[in-house]
Amino acid sequence: QVQLVESGGGLVQPGGSLRLSCAASGSIFSINAMGWYRQAPGKQRELVAVISGGDSRRLADGVKGRFTISRDNAKNTVYLQMNSLKPEDTAVYYCYVGGRTIVGSEFHSWGQGTQVTVSS
Repeated sequence: QVQLVESGGGLVQPGGSLRLSCAASGSIFSINAMGWYRQAPGKQRELVAVISGGDSRRLADGVKGRFTISRDNAKNTVYLQMNSLKPEDTAVYYCYVGGRTIVGSEFHSWGQGTQVTVSS
């Protein structure tokens, strides 16, 4: 069983910054992809950023140049640095981690979600 704990959301003014963190724990043997998704009210969940085990990164077009994804493999933690935030970035942000457990099975775990609100 793998658990994810997210932190770092909150209220910020347009143009401000926030850093989200997501730490994975439990019966982890290896982690492959780590990423962030978001869901705004009345909209479908969408990919924000993903980073692979080989450290390749993919970001949604709307956040390129503003958001950065990184990971600390020693801490099983993924980060999302969000700069130049816009009101349209307001959403619940969910962390995703995929990998293998110590018994060899695949896991795909989601965080509980953290609210990011961009408003003056």
